[in-house]
Amino acid sequence: MNFAHENLLANFFYTCYNRMVMDTVCLENCKLCPIECGVNRLEKPGACGTQSLRIAKYYLHPFEEPCISFRNGSGTIFFSGCNLRCVFCQNYEVSRAQRGKEITPKELADIFKELENMGAENISLVTPSHVIPYLVAAFEIYQPKIPVVYNTGSYEKIDTLQRIDPYVDIYLPDMKFYNPALSKRYLGKENYFEIAEKAIQFMANSKPLRMNAEGKMLSGCIVRHLVMPLCTSDSKTLLKWFNSALPPSTYLSLMSQYTPFGNIEGYKELSRPITTREYNAVLQTAFDLGLENRLFFQERASSGEKYIPKWDF
Repeated sequence: MNFAHENLLANFFYTCYNRMVMDTVCLENCKLCPIECGVNRLEKPGACGTQSLRIAKYYLHPFEEPCISFRNGSGTIFFSGCNLRCVFCQNYEVSRAQRGKEITPKELADIFKELENMGAENISLVTPSHVIPYLVAAFEIYQPKIPVVYNTGSYEKIDTLQRIDPYVDIYLPDMKFYNPALSKRYLGKENYFEIAEKAIQFMANSKPLRMNAEGKMLSGCIVRHLVMPLCTSDSKTLLKWFNSALPPSTYLSLMSQYTPFGNIEGYKELSRPITTREYNAVLQTAFDLGLENRLFFQERASSGEKYIPKWDF
């Protein structure tokens, strides 16, 4: 027997075991996100609404930014639960953990392989911060051969991001609001920008921009911003922040797809899509700032419930 080889295997399994134990301890007093609810998520749901690893859908998603969906679509996995409470959430049932199937890290690793075999351009993890211990365990079992995308609302702690960062190639964070009054009203988090700013700066500085010759993103960061009704002034402020605070290799995705959805009763201003005038005003600010060479923008027809996924679980 090759004892050196045997020792290497023993060390490998010991490291994996310790990683799993560390993550279990983390879940016993959950402080993964800025809420730091301290709930024992091995026994009951935390502030994110979830206790375990649950998914609502996985498939090839064709409607992401062109460099993400590319030819075959992004291998997108929607996780149940969320630490934000966006009243207008288009994935409302999933973010409130009303839907979802419980799976194991091994089953998640198998989903990575299945999406790869389907021809996915990447593996995109949607709203993943509250399940990072399970994700790390899945990546220890199988690390995809295609880029991994971390798709987040950006209400994140840096030390939590550091745990998943070795497995991520592309960051796809939202930057929702600058004004604390707006973020308190629509997200339930007055300190949203204060937290998201630091998180996005970490993400944008973590991954160098790499594209292949055909324009597929292999590594980098795309910051998404959804233009909202009556919020163009806030959007313009965020674009100025983006231009001054992030590396010039960071892309901006300016979205016009807001669709009245979620729990917006009592929010009369959210009962309509944005107007062409509202979107164009923000888009013009992007051009005025010289962002056109690192900008994705949407056609006005991108708004509508037809683009909201139909949940499988």
